[in-house]
Amino acid sequence: MNQNLVHPENMEESTSAELESLVLQVIQSRRSKRAYESRPVEPEKIKAMFEAARWAPSSMNEQPWHYIYATKEQPELWDKIFDVLMEGNKTWAKEAPMLIVSMARKSFSRNDRPNGNAIYDLGSANVLLALQATALGLNVHQMAGFDKAGVVANLNIPDGYEVGVVIAVGYPGDPETLPDNLKERELAPRKRNRLSEFVMNKTF
Repeated sequence: MNQNLVHPENMEESTSAELESLVLQVIQSRRSKRAYESRPVEPEKIKAMFEAARWAPSSMNEQPWHYIYATKEQPELWDKIFDVLMEGNKTWAKEAPMLIVSMARKSFSRNDRPNGNAIYDLGSANVLLALQATALGLNVHQMAGFDKAGVVANLNIPDGYEVGVVIAVGYPGDPETLPDNLKERELAPRKRNRLSEFVMNKTF
């Protein structure tokens, strides 16, 4: 069997919902954890994550994604991102050694017409970034809980860009360091809808 595939019979029971088909190991391993180690993310791994995002598909090959990132070695910039997070996310994201703001250019660069697929394409890039990070032994947690107006102001983001999510990146840490409510969620088995709940080979 291909070592990059996970067979339903060979899942890690502590972290997995029931697989219904073969999937890549990196997909099965990806999880939005909240506990982080303090050690920094190496520059070559940071570059590899963004290289993966670079190769995402996009409408008309527009590649509308943009990122601003900060590590804890850049405390002023890191704080500008951290400060806009909702309090619930600050509880655990304060330990993440790297924060990323993802955004998409709203108009096509070739003719300045609105790009209705820009955020969709950003999502594709974010997924590849997350999978590459997972393959490198890192954890990625994407957050919608933040003040969009605040991040636009803090980072001087132009009007032509729409903010997507804020992303915490780092090495997985010890769940015991989390508050009890978050530790319980961290250790809980993954849950996923069955294929039959969202895939149809017929009309509604």
